[in-house]
Amino acid sequence: MEAVEVRKALNLVPELLDVPYSRIWVVYDKEADVLYLNFKKPSHADDSELTDDDILIRYEKGEVIGITVLNASRRRAEYGRGA
Repeated sequence: MEAVEVRKALNLVPELLDVPYSRIWVVYDKEADVLYLNFKKPSHADDSELTDDDILIRYEKGEVIGITVLNASRRRAEYGRGA
């Protein structure tokens, strides 16, 4: 991995340390432009909520177990990062 790629990954560290989950699995489906964040594996969602900004929050027994971000690449501009 090139130094630039390592730096990009390391830039995530402060944000990840603030997330209230000790484990996070991340998968990005580029073709569908969907980012999946899972906080529990295996997870079996029994409920979900779609927010007004295209985020699907998945629950298991009332606990958040994952977040699905639709149109993920669009959020680069929303959060001040170039494409």
